[in-house]
Amino acid sequence: MGRYDSPAALAALVQPHQVHRDIYTDPEVFQQEMKHLFANAWVFVGHESQTPNKGDYFSTHIGTQPVIQVRHSTGDIHVLLNRCPHKGTKIVIDRQGNTGKFFRCPYHAWSFKTDGCLLAIPLKKGYQNTGLEETDSGKGMRSVGDVKNYRGFIFARLAEEGMSFEEFFGESLSSLDNMVDRSPAGRLEVVGPPLRYMHHCNWKMLVENQTDTCHPMVAHESSAGTAVKLYEELGLPEDAPKPPAMEIIAPFMSPYDFFEGMGIRTWPNGHGHTGVNHSIHSDYSAIPGYFEALCDSYGEEKAKAILDENRHNTVYFPNIMIKGPIQQLRVFIPIAADRTVVESYIYRLVDAPDELTARTAMYNRMINAPTSIVGHDDLEMYERAQEGLMVDGLEWVNIQRLIEEDEDFEVEAVENGTTERQMRNQFHAWVKFMTMGQKTEAAE
Repeated sequence: MGRYDSPAALAALVQPHQVHRDIYTDPEVFQQEMKHLFANAWVFVGHESQTPNKGDYFSTHIGTQPVIQVRHSTGDIHVLLNRCPHKGTKIVIDRQGNTGKFFRCPYHAWSFKTDGCLLAIPLKKGYQNTGLEETDSGKGMRSVGDVKNYRGFIFARLAEEGMSFEEFFGESLSSLDNMVDRSPAGRLEVVGPPLRYMHHCNWKMLVENQTDTCHPMVAHESSAGTAVKLYEELGLPEDAPKPPAMEIIAPFMSPYDFFEGMGIRTWPNGHGHTGVNHSIHSDYSAIPGYFEALCDSYGEEKAKAILDENRHNTVYFPNIMIKGPIQQLRVFIPIAADRTVVESYIYRLVDAPDELTARTAMYNRMINAPTSIVGHDDLEMYERAQEGLMVDGLEWVNIQRLIEEDEDFEVEAVENGTTERQMRNQFHAWVKFMTMGQKTEAAE
């Protein structure tokens, strides 16, 4: 028995105002996360535009489990475990491609339909009267427990039984709705491969940082602060149009009262967003023809309502963040207790001006690329924290800013934009989904 084999031991790592460092550093806790949390939660897989044609596939991970998103012959999208049921060989090693009408294992040539069903086995006579068809291996590639295509975004739950998609996300889907509705056609398309790079830290540090509004003006002073200073030294008139790059980077240096006034909204199951009232994306220049295109599709009143919503970062627990105003999604893929791969995707608004996509791509390069000057401010803080948490003597991490007595995380709440309630909300969900499977096992 390990230290964290029981639900009680895992739950004890989270207190109302603090969490134990083992949550970030202990390999056993990490393995329990992969076994329970990432199985019980609904996890982002990909976007339907990554597999537009029949036979198209895209390989990725749910937690540490390799999976394949594939477009079946019916046009539906399936999510399969990337493992041959015969000897365990990975079926797909390319990131994406087209498999045609079936998958074929490269080891013994077992083949499977694109919904995972067993299609053919060489020398099948050798399995007559062996009972193969009654075994799991004889049923083909295994699908994940459940799949949902929500407005083009593919989510999956590994567990066969559990919380429904609708219950898991609830009202938080309004952020995804707003991002998709910004397209006059109501559709998004992924633009190219993601920016991808390794972080030497625990995956939860990145998730927490998305709603941490007390760090930008401090951690980013060396990057955004320097850029603002150099721009101001140009001595341009105050009414001079700002270059797009400055519109993107300057708001990172906004003062504390700006972020306090933004507001933070939290939803049950660990979801939440910054930018209730305004955000760093609120004052971007208008793109000619865009508002008119939205009005043609939705009418002026709804078009204004769509664009007036400028949410900053929406966290979908456990491991993605979206930015609706610039059509970006970041997924934090756990590799080990101290290793996380970050993938930053951008999307095109179908039937919208191309200038919007160009601005989104510029934001992604400036803020999220491996060469970013802003992203590496955060990266250094994560790695310092990962190292610092190994220091003996202080075993707890504080998350009690603006804490209230008897906080209820099963209801929606809107609070001061510098509260750490969303971090507490995430850890409340962490305990909930970490222990859900184990409680079920104990009951059985």
